[in-house]
Amino acid sequence: MLDTYTIRQDDMPQEMRFLLNHYPRDSWDAHPGFKEKTRHWLGAHQMFRRVAERIRLDTEGLLNNDMGLDGYAGRLSYYGRNLVGNLHGHHSWEDHSYFPELSAADPRFDAGLELLEQDHSELDKVLDDFTRRANRVIKLSALDEAQAYDEVGKVHATSEMIEAFLKRHLSDEEELAVPIILHNRLRG
Repeated sequence: MLDTYTIRQDDMPQEMRFLLNHYPRDSWDAHPGFKEKTRHWLGAHQMFRRVAERIRLDTEGLLNNDMGLDGYAGRLSYYGRNLVGNLHGHHSWEDHSYFPELSAADPRFDAGLELLEQDHSELDKVLDDFTRRANRVIKLSALDEAQAYDEVGKVHATSEMIEAFLKRHLSDEEELAVPIILHNRLRG
């Protein structure tokens, strides 16, 4: 049985998207305040989305018999470690460096930050669940292939959950933070 998690389905409340109307997403690249550090931060978010998708697609490949269990276990280990480790490191950096800078520049950021922190807490639970399930499949791939295949469906469901979390959370985080960065010419 899979654990259940709460994924916000709605956009951040409008009062938390206070500068987005002045700095819509499609104008970010052209803004003179859009600097390399912000581009790098958004690039990390894109990488998380791609790696989460890769894990789901590989799992579907195994379930569809398009990939062997040994190859899958190696890829799951590599991409799973990459995703979980980098997400934890990224969130830690945001909490200790990036978010305090945004909060100091515009205290209205704090209302959105509270919602984002709730997301981080819930995502941590999903990542822990994913790690347990993925490690089980990797271990079983060497010990009992039949049991490994029985567990792969749970990895698939958890990987879909991670993608759903990242889709909602990263978009909200970007639409809250980048307008503040552009407005205040931060991260230069």
